[in-house]
Amino acid sequence: MPAKSSALKSRGHLIPIGGAEDKIGDAKILRRFVQLCGTRPSIAIIPTASRRDDAGRNYQSLFSDFQAGETVVLQFTRREDCEREDALAVLEQCDGVFITGGNQLRLSTTIGGTPVAKLLRRRNADGMPIAGTSAGAAIMPAHMIAGGEEGASPRAGMVSLAPGLGLSNKIMIDQHFRQRDRIGRLLSALSLNPFALALGIDEDTAAFIGPDNIIEVAGSGSITLLDPSEVRHSSLAEADPGDPISITNVRLHVLTAGQRFDIDARRALIPE
Repeated sequence: MPAKSSALKSRGHLIPIGGAEDKIGDAKILRRFVQLCGTRPSIAIIPTASRRDDAGRNYQSLFSDFQAGETVVLQFTRREDCEREDALAVLEQCDGVFITGGNQLRLSTTIGGTPVAKLLRRRNADGMPIAGTSAGAAIMPAHMIAGGEEGASPRAGMVSLAPGLGLSNKIMIDQHFRQRDRIGRLLSALSLNPFALALGIDEDTAAFIGPDNIIEVAGSGSITLLDPSEVRHSSLAEADPGDPISITNVRLHVLTAGQRFDIDARRALIPE
């Protein structure tokens, strides 16, 4: 569950990115994240999901180019690393957190349930923005899509779920959405958990989710939103592994840059 916001503070933005975000052109998504963190902000980078030694350093260099102040890479490789006082002090004092891509199960099994996870929830509830790309986006909700198969048609056993960071319990997120043909697994996840709004985020695309639970789309692709609030039927409980499943009355929206969606009201906010 997300931490509760103080009555005097607004929750910080959540910025899930679909992966492969622009880093050498305008880099609008990453620049906007830095701007949301404040003037010359200090940013902590968590590259735990990646096996690349330079994953954190690459974002350090980018954020410095975008006028960030101090940038710190926090490499949590073991669960006991998430109890280090120096790392917790950085998270307590920074202005924003960025979680890199890689393997979301490496993230969840290392960070989940630790003081780091609890502190991230509290700092976001108190107003600190948190962004994540690819695996770093997938882990944000309470229910994390941990893996699955490609394909347009939902099938039983097509997707696996695991606990996420719990920064929101209103959404589920899949990334690299169009590029890896993931609508089938997102529908399969929705059939397992038909209350959360499901976001399929294309590469180089982000959902800027404000404290008012309004999503604004940014980037070169689109976000597919699947709303299960009126679902009337799912055949998942009767299906054998690998069988196609039916699910009815799912509402679908596809939004592009600049368009907005109200998570609480479950409606697109398109200017007339």
